[in-house]
Amino acid sequence: MVAAGAMYQPKYEGSDEYELVPFPMVSATIGRLTISPGGLDVDVLEADGFKVSVKGGFEMGGGRKEEDSKHLKGLGDIDAGAVVGTKVSYETGPVELYASVDKTIGGSEGLLGVVGANVSHHYNAFIFSAGASATFADENYMQTYFGVTAVQSARSGLRQYQAGAGLKRYDIEASVTYMATENWLIRGQVGVGFLAGDAKDSPIVQKDVQPSGMLFVGYRF
Repeated sequence: MVAAGAMYQPKYEGSDEYELVPFPMVSATIGRLTISPGGLDVDVLEADGFKVSVKGGFEMGGGRKEEDSKHLKGLGDIDAGAVVGTKVSYETGPVELYASVDKTIGGSEGLLGVVGANVSHHYNAFIFSAGASATFADENYMQTYFGVTAVQSARSGLRQYQAGAGLKRYDIEASVTYMATENWLIRGQVGVGFLAGDAKDSPIVQKDVQPSGMLFVGYRF
């Protein structure tokens, strides 16, 4: 599939400012191999609704630039890293349950875990989907993105803060895909994330409720 669209999202996780980001996208599935903008996914086991996959690629949406917001001044930049991970899922009818673990190499050197569920329904040329998930992070990730060291505190004016491991956020989202033809599709998606735990309490966070939206047009070969 080849697609192009735009995302409306916070400038950084915890920001109260938003930006419209255009994006192109190319993805392909060849047997058990899926190629996407984030890298490669390989299904290593699939039986009776269960699926186990491994992946390697780049940290989508990772990293942060000090110049993204005046509120980040003095905190320095965070580089995005490479990612390796695994996902276990189970599908029964229109429902998918899943759990994944991703390790970032470079950048935060952090570990992220996600558990969630998705449900979808086909009606004529439309596909309606909804999902909910919870994201957990280790101390490396939390301190990198939500902690404030003594040096950063002196430079930024924000209070010093130590962020520990635990629940980072939970999300709900919904989407509608319209199959205009056998090949052309239009998809709209909205979601909202709720920062939790040490992430929510961080002085870097200006708003703990994080809405977002996406719209794109794609062509499936």
